[in-house]
Amino acid sequence: MKISPLPAFFIITFLLFLSSPLNAATINIMNLGARGDGKTDVRQQFLAAWAIACKSSEPTTIYVPPKRFFISPIVFQGPCKKTSKITFQIEGILIAPQYKNMPSTSANWLLFYGVSGVSVVGGYLDGQGTSLWACKAASTNCPTGAVSLAFYNSKDISVKNLRSINAKLVHILVHSSQDAEIQGVRIDAPGDSPNTDGVHVQNSINVRVLNMIIKTGDDCISIGPGTRNLWIQGVTCGPGHGISIGSLGKELKEEGVQNVMVKNVAFYGTQNGLRIKTWARPSNGFVKGMVFTQVLMKNVQNPIIIDQNYCPHNKGCPNQNSGIQISGVTYKNIIGTSATQIAMKFDCSPTNPCKSISLQNIKLTTVYKYQTVKSSCNNVHGTIHGLVFPLSCL
Repeated sequence: MKISPLPAFFIITFLLFLSSPLNAATINIMNLGARGDGKTDVRQQFLAAWAIACKSSEPTTIYVPPKRFFISPIVFQGPCKKTSKITFQIEGILIAPQYKNMPSTSANWLLFYGVSGVSVVGGYLDGQGTSLWACKAASTNCPTGAVSLAFYNSKDISVKNLRSINAKLVHILVHSSQDAEIQGVRIDAPGDSPNTDGVHVQNSINVRVLNMIIKTGDDCISIGPGTRNLWIQGVTCGPGHGISIGSLGKELKEEGVQNVMVKNVAFYGTQNGLRIKTWARPSNGFVKGMVFTQVLMKNVQNPIIIDQNYCPHNKGCPNQNSGIQISGVTYKNIIGTSATQIAMKFDCSPTNPCKSISLQNIKLTTVYKYQTVKSSCNNVHGTIHGLVFPLSCL
C-alpha cells in the first residue's frame, strides 16, 4: 500500500511543536515564517501558532508585529488545554481577501469556536468590504458576506483596543457564548455600507460592550434572541442605525431577550436611537427588563422607537400580529434632538400590547426651527415620571 507523504505544513508544525516548550510564553508569527507584505497568505502560520498555544500548560501570547498580514478565512478551534490562556497581541494590520476570493461557504473571516480564556488585543482588522458593497448596490446576485471577527460557543472572551474597518458583514459577533467583554474598540464603515453591524450579540449571557466608537451602515449594536445580562456603556454611534433589540420573532419558537442595560451612550445623525423591532408574525419570544438611561441624541430620525409591525417586502407576515411580549422597559434621562416630527413612537402588537413602559425625565426637541415634536402610541401601556417632552401618549 502506498502511503501519501504528509503535507509540508503539518511537518513544519510538528517540528515547531517539538522544538517549542509547552510553556512557551510568546510566539511571534514571523518566527513561524509569516511574511508581513500584505500579500502572502499567513493562515498556515497562524494555525501553527494556535496549535502550539492551545497545547500550552500556561498562558501564551501570539504576537503579530506592526506589519501588514494577509490572511484567508480561518477557524481557531477549541477546546484547548484547561490551563491555556491565549492572547493575540496585534500591533499590525490583518487584511481579509476580496469577496471574490473568499470560499462561498465562509460565513466568518476570523472565527473562534469552542474556546475559553482568549483575548484579542490591539491592531487593525481590514475586512475589505468595499467591492462586496458595490456588488450589492448593483445586483441581488451577490454573496451575503463574512463576519470579520466571530466567537461561537465560547466563554471568558476579551476584545480590547482593536480597530475594525470595512467589514463585509458584521464587524464583531458574539454567539452562543458567555462572559465576554468588548472594550475600547473602534469600528469604521461608511454610512451606506449594507449589513455592516458593529457588534451583534445573540444567544449569549453576561456580555459587556464598553467605551466604543461605532460608525457603520447598519446597527451600531444589534441584539438577537436568547441574549441575557447584556451591559452596554460609553458607546458613541453615528452614522448607523442605532442600538437595536431585534429584529425578533421571525421564528415561531424563539428565546427571549432580558436584562439589558444601555447607559451613557450618544447618537449622532443616526437612523434610530433606541429601537426594539419585531416581526409582525406569531412567536413565543419576549423582551423584558430593559433600561435605557443617560442618553444623548443629536439629529436622530427615530430617537425612541418600538416597532412590532416589521414586515420587509410584505412577505410572510401581512395581516398578522407580533407574538413578542414587550414589558418592563425604562427610558430615563434622555435628551437631544429629533430629525423627524415623531420623536417617540410605540407601535406595539394589537394582540400582545407593550406593558410596563416607563418614561422618566425625557426632553427631545426638533432640529427644525418651526416644527414641534410629537409622540405616537398604539397598543402600549405605561407610566410617566418627571418631565417628559414631547408629551407622552401612554
